[in-house]
Amino acid sequence: MSIWRVLFAILFPPLSVLDKGCGSVVIVFLLTLCGWIPGIIAALIILNNPNR
Repeated sequence: MSIWRVLFAILFPPLSVLDKGCGSVVIVFLLTLCGWIPGIIAALIILNNPNR
């Protein structure tokens, strides 16, 4: 995970997981609507997952 992906996840959480699939984008989008921090945490967890 590069520094640019981390910065993009902090600024635009749903867009940072766009290449991970539609489900990931929807989950991160909903969490971002609930609060900015949960969206950032979810995006970083999805980006840091080595299986995807």
